[in-house]
Amino acid sequence: MVANVLPLMNMDRTETECCPRFDASLWDGIEIEFKDCPFVRATTVNFMHIPLNMGGVLTRTWKKVLAAAADCPDRYLILSTDPSPWRGEHFFLVAKDVPDAEMVRISGNFVAKVFEGPYRDAGKWAKEMCNWVSSQGRTMRKLYFFYTTCPKCAKHFGKNYVVAFAEL
Repeated sequence: MVANVLPLMNMDRTETECCPRFDASLWDGIEIEFKDCPFVRATTVNFMHIPLNMGGVLTRTWKKVLAAAADCPDRYLILSTDPSPWRGEHFFLVAKDVPDAEMVRISGNFVAKVFEGPYRDAGKWAKEMCNWVSSQGRTMRKLYFFYTTCPKCAKHFGKNYVVAFAEL
């Protein structure tokens, strides 16, 4: 399925008061084109690709986004990547610039594939995604992950969905 907008997510009626319920069928296989989309960039300290301060970084950054009324009320996306085993980068999709936050603009064509399972499978998913993109005759420039729920909400929902976004 080709789409040029992200699937809608109901942010108002979250049963956990935290993460929205995720519908994997809306995301699997979609193609997205970002054109100068605004994102807030935040970084985590990692140890061998395991973030050590992710909860605090995500909470602080999301509070800034909400304080600036820059959240997208019907869409939610945080793209995460590890440029090294020691650092993670996280990009929060926003509706407008956020004061006192590092703003970046992302442009490009992306294809998404949904995975389900424990976070420790990310390395396996990265290889699968690379093979999947190659099997379509395409080349992946960069890989991001969208962790759709926090560990507490994943336990509540009984599923831990992660969306891999390949920049083509």
